[in-house]
Amino acid sequence: MSNYKDLPQQLSKTRNQSAVSELVDLKVYDATEVEVEQVSKEKAKTMYKTMWDIRNFEENTRRFFAAGQIPGFVHLYAGEEAIATGVCANLTDKDYITSTHRGHGHCVAKGGDLKGMMAEIFGKETGLGKGKGGSMHIADLDKGILGANGMVGGGFGLATGAAMRNKYLKTDSVAVCFFGDGAANEGNFHECLNMASIWKLPVIFVNENNLFAESTPQWYSSASGTIAERAAAYNMPGVRVNGKDLFAVYQVAKEAVERARRGEGPTLIEAVTYRDHGHFEGDEQKYKALEGEEKDWADVDALDVFRDYAIEHGLLTEEELDAILEESRKDVEEAIKFAQDSPIPRSESLLEDVFAD
Repeated sequence: MSNYKDLPQQLSKTRNQSAVSELVDLKVYDATEVEVEQVSKEKAKTMYKTMWDIRNFEENTRRFFAAGQIPGFVHLYAGEEAIATGVCANLTDKDYITSTHRGHGHCVAKGGDLKGMMAEIFGKETGLGKGKGGSMHIADLDKGILGANGMVGGGFGLATGAAMRNKYLKTDSVAVCFFGDGAANEGNFHECLNMASIWKLPVIFVNENNLFAESTPQWYSSASGTIAERAAAYNMPGVRVNGKDLFAVYQVAKEAVERARRGEGPTLIEAVTYRDHGHFEGDEQKYKALEGEEKDWADVDALDVFRDYAIEHGLLTEEELDAILEESRKDVEEAIKFAQDSPIPRSESLLEDVFAD
């Protein structure tokens, strides 16, 4: 993993066709550069478990979708685990997140119940949405998960509104809006960043730049050299971070969350990453490079980066890391069994939950 630190920076320089703004530092920060504060052993264990829960959840979702056991469509989060985990490790159940069509990882990282999530994806009555929402509409208000969203850019207004609610009620809760690079070109992006900055709302906008939106390269579709540099136009901090380096994401998010809780307003974080699979299951992925810097970046695994860092810094041993992996596999297997054994929704339920009581 010796080259994982330089690759996202190299990709930015060699692939970008636009002039880079001088208003922002293009540096993609990793854990050695952001002065990561001391992370406890228990915190490290929890974060590693979360990343493996996401990976195992997604790979099994892929397997059962291919077998025809999951209805609807799925968009997998595998490869981007470090972002959701690093951000949500700084949040509590009182904080809110808004998600995307690629939302399983966000929900797992925010504490969504694995059994309830898997049952929802299988379309079962015991799912978090009673089997009515499926993959793209998982929500759990008790955990502050305002919902995955099938609309590109659909989370901006929800997160900004949640942050406005928090400020109005004078709570110290924050809202986090996860969104992809494609959503950064939606009008809602600009409207909500502008409003959040004017009112100094406690919201963090987290861009998961996996480089391709659906299938169009970000460096082709975006006139700005980076997404983070757009923060300057709205008078808020903009920072780029290595999205496969959990400790870097954790620290950058920690500073943004603390800033928001102090009433100092929003932050825009651009986490440079890469999705392991296609935009959707069945995507031929012909737009991905088969060699070169992009392929090298695709081959970097956030779980390996974490493992190397944890061992090198004496946080966890190989035996402890292996035990966490096995625990995750067991938990996901139990979630699968729960989903498979659960009943499908009753026909009468079609008329339930349509209107508020």
